[in-house]
Amino acid sequence: MHTPITRYIWYVLCAVLFSSFHPCSLRKFCFNLCITLSFLFIAHAVSAQTEYDSKLKSIYKNTVATIKPIEVKKLMIHNEKIVLLDTRTKAEFAISHIHGAQFVNYDSYSSENFKMIPKGAKIIVYCSVGYRSERVGEELLALGYKNVFNIYGGIFEWKNKGYKVVNKFNRSTDSVHTYNQSWSKWLVNGIKVY
Repeated sequence: MHTPITRYIWYVLCAVLFSSFHPCSLRKFCFNLCITLSFLFIAHAVSAQTEYDSKLKSIYKNTVATIKPIEVKKLMIHNEKIVLLDTRTKAEFAISHIHGAQFVNYDSYSSENFKMIPKGAKIIVYCSVGYRSERVGEELLALGYKNVFNIYGGIFEWKNKGYKVVNKFNRSTDSVHTYNQSWSKWLVNGIKVY
């Protein structure tokens, strides 16, 4: 994760690198340092993603097919008809949700929540990381829905990939309810609220 200080240092070093007021040897040193820091930032991001993937593998039962955030985004861009269900709590949904999502309260949903959805609809469920939405997806499959997908990594992964979320006023926001402080470490691209 890039902290503001490490980003600042990286920017300063890059500025020094391209400055014409420094001797060539200093520029070469700064260039090498920038390359090294860039590699370290990338390595850290890859490591964090691998750690997150491991966490998701440990909590998913793999009873509902997963769909990557980029695939959902492509469906939205191409205006494909999908039913997007946010299966978190009302407080989490109010802080932010994916634009166009319908709220289904994980704590109190029933089959009645789904009767207006056609059986052949493409249904995409999500929660914070995908655990609760997988449970709702299982319920949908048991009710006879066949085209049910769980967003891999949930809204955290959606936001980490840089996709927009909206608040209860349908305004773009960077805030994401992270369920609690322990789970908040998996959100790396947004403002953590819990």
